[in-house]
Amino acid sequence: MRRLHSFKIVTLLAMMTHGIHTLAADLQIHGSNTVGATLAPMLVSGYLEQLTGTAPALKPTGRENEQLITVADNGKQVKVMVAAHGSSTGYKALVEGKADIWASSRPAKPTEAEQFRNRADLTTLDSEHVIAIDGLAILVHPANPVSRLTIDTLGRIYAGQIRNWSEVGGPDRPIRLYARDDRSGTWDTFKSLVLGKQYTLAPSAVRYESNDQLSDDVSRDPAGIGFAGLASVRNSKVLAISEGDAPALKPNQLTVASEDYPLSRRLFMYTPGKPDGKLAAGLIDFALSSEGQKLVAESGFISQNPIAVKPEFDNSVPQSFHRLTAQYRRLTVNFRFAEGRTKLDNKALRDLRRVGHYLEQTGKTADDLMLIGFADQQSNELRAQMISELRALSVRKALGAEGIPDVAYTGYGHYMPVGGRGSQRNGRVEVWVLSR
Repeated sequence: MRRLHSFKIVTLLAMMTHGIHTLAADLQIHGSNTVGATLAPMLVSGYLEQLTGTAPALKPTGRENEQLITVADNGKQVKVMVAAHGSSTGYKALVEGKADIWASSRPAKPTEAEQFRNRADLTTLDSEHVIAIDGLAILVHPANPVSRLTIDTLGRIYAGQIRNWSEVGGPDRPIRLYARDDRSGTWDTFKSLVLGKQYTLAPSAVRYESNDQLSDDVSRDPAGIGFAGLASVRNSKVLAISEGDAPALKPNQLTVASEDYPLSRRLFMYTPGKPDGKLAAGLIDFALSSEGQKLVAESGFISQNPIAVKPEFDNSVPQSFHRLTAQYRRLTVNFRFAEGRTKLDNKALRDLRRVGHYLEQTGKTADDLMLIGFADQQSNELRAQMISELRALSVRKALGAEGIPDVAYTGYGHYMPVGGRGSQRNGRVEVWVLSR
């Protein structure tokens, strides 16, 4: 009996050491380190405090990049576990039934959505929840004189084709590469937006599970270059990035929230259809609410609560656009359309309500708004003008259905692109509000 008891203890310890979760939790969130390191625990804590009126306690589980959030509710201990080992691990946990929510720093891949279709459609509004916007920050040492790069140049650097900073206007110093690991949604985003099918990551790159650790190491290495989520810039210097002939942009409140910044990305929580559990449904609703989005901003990411900003125009902006927007400020929201479709995407459908909430909070009305549509490069100017106006009209009708009628709108054709030719980001509808 003593040997059997000892065997049970050893087995239990081995299971814990190898990461098999023996801690019972009422809600399990698995996936992205970008989401799970700070943002998800903040959202969970904020929701549980709103639910119970008591501040939750956070403690590690004993395994790296995992946290347990607990709070007492009517005499019962509520436990939420957040495991942040990479976006792909969250999808696997959702498939295996080990996760209630999949935290991801990239959209579900078509293959993943197809494999999951027998349980739920991950592309629908019920399953896909954009909880924050992030800018993939390109990081260098604070003393590095390089201030901007094109996406193509960045790809060549990470492929090992450009090996010395002197080749891009910097000092005569070999470039050292820092990158996230293969399980990371941050890596998936970088691979998709920067490397594409043209480049392959150089084998010399040092790989990381943690955004923060990568950023810290880059900030100490004068030869280093890395990428991380915007919340993990810390002591590193951020570069401005351009795509095609569009102007180089740094990630900030406006460029990231509007997704004009070429390396902006959405952060997600996925559920298998409409959440039916009280905790999961309540957490999703809280994360999408204005209160939850305030916590998003506090965490270092970009909130989806619209604010009005006076943009800084560069010399490429036509005088006609200066005149058109002279009395306006721009809201930090763009309306975008599902790829290859004319209908608004899932984020845009929720942003309709956010614009309405902004009007209520600021005492403004539909008469104070102006929609400006844009098109990607077209074969002729007239076609581009028609497409841009139709996009703006589509958003006008959607706002009308939300009780915001007859918003003024116009199109600006294929001028002022924010991405290279063919970029889906060029096809957008900006929202402007009178500054009076």
